[in-house]
Amino acid sequence: MLFNTIEFLLFFPTVTVLFYLLPHRWRWLMLLAASCFFYMWFIPKYILILLVTIIIDFSAGLLIERWADAPHCKRTALVVSIVSTCAVLFIFKYLNFCSANFVALAQHFGWSHPSRVLSIALPIGLSFHTFQSLSYVIEVYRGNQCAERHFGYYALYVMFYPQLVTGPIERPQNLLRQLHEEKYLDYDNIANGLRLILFGLFLKMVVADNLGMFVDKVYAAPELYSRGDILLAMLFYSFQIYGDFFGYSSIALGCALAMGFTITDNFRTPYLSGSIQEFWRRWHISLSSWFRDYLYIPLGGNRVSIPRWALNTLIVFTVCGIWHGANWTFMLWGAAYGLLLITERGMRSIHLFDRIQGKVGRVVINVLNVMKTFVMVTLLWSVFRAPSFDSLGMLYQALFIGGGTEHIPMGAVTVVALVVFVALDIAMRNSRFDRWCGSLSAPLRWTIYAVMLFAIIVFSSVEQYPFIYFQF
Repeated sequence: MLFNTIEFLLFFPTVTVLFYLLPHRWRWLMLLAASCFFYMWFIPKYILILLVTIIIDFSAGLLIERWADAPHCKRTALVVSIVSTCAVLFIFKYLNFCSANFVALAQHFGWSHPSRVLSIALPIGLSFHTFQSLSYVIEVYRGNQCAERHFGYYALYVMFYPQLVTGPIERPQNLLRQLHEEKYLDYDNIANGLRLILFGLFLKMVVADNLGMFVDKVYAAPELYSRGDILLAMLFYSFQIYGDFFGYSSIALGCALAMGFTITDNFRTPYLSGSIQEFWRRWHISLSSWFRDYLYIPLGGNRVSIPRWALNTLIVFTVCGIWHGANWTFMLWGAAYGLLLITERGMRSIHLFDRIQGKVGRVVINVLNVMKTFVMVTLLWSVFRAPSFDSLGMLYQALFIGGGTEHIPMGAVTVVALVVFVALDIAMRNSRFDRWCGSLSAPLRWTIYAVMLFAIIVFSSVEQYPFIYFQF
């Protein structure tokens, strides 16, 4: 079920009201049933895939805790869980990709190899489910989390509908603990939750989707458009994917908060970052922290030699790219970020700006750093957006050599919505929309509500776009 649909407009208040009407001991069951219904709205049979991974990792957690004094058995349970869960992800997300590349390699060398493609669709949000399940098993193995003995609560931890499809990727210490706690009706939670939902719908339906109409036309045939339109499409995609994913995350936070649950903030004004490293601390926070804790640090993190650190960084970001999709462009996108981080560390060691003194000088340098980082991120988003190397090559060929002469007129709604989004992002640099908006005077606050609601009703894109990260 999409957040930006009439069905969800009925689903959300119904589930929230039932949650508070039911006694605490029955709430988990209602939430689990509602979450299953929410997921099955897409492709019902794929819930069986989630059930398989839930059973595997729930059982693994119990075995790991039972064999706490038998390190070999404990490690075996962990490995079986990780391999089994990742195998499900591999089959549905990467098997056809690997098969197609092997066939291409075989043809290159003149080998005879039949082409086999499985007719399977990627279950919605499978990568998110996989990482959330893995975090539970790993935390139990490390002794940071007790194994959950109630299958229903564990299933709800994986299936919790606000973050079921596109995250954030929750750790068991945060969400699983809260699922056991009794929640009470609280006006502030309801008010802040509704603010976040309204804000998220505005970002998705007014900002991201209107930008998406322009972006899709240019990326579909870049050779037809002028350099100006191509540059605008690259710029607009940076804000489309931000508004789309930030919008989803805000709605997820709001739905959870309305029932008293606090889940992870996934964004913290990432486009105001002064470096690539800072950008990744502010963008998709639950994913970047997952890779930090479960891959980067186990590889040695920054406690190793500089060459080894560089290799660790490149591995982590290449895997991050692959996580996003079975496509060489995603791998290139991730590896490029790794190389940028390595380069940034080298540049910092040169101390280029150490002699700059004074408040004004530092402000100028900070602004330039933010602009530099945003330009690099925007260029890499074009790699992320391109469906293939051929289409990426066509985009840059049209940009640097010259494309067509067609021009797409921009609507005033798109421009105004983008300006409002940027202004809000700057205003909320050290805050979040619900807190920032709650601190304003009542007349101003209600004016903002009215304007956003009016914009959603009147200026939403005529096309209904699925959330971009659904494909992951």
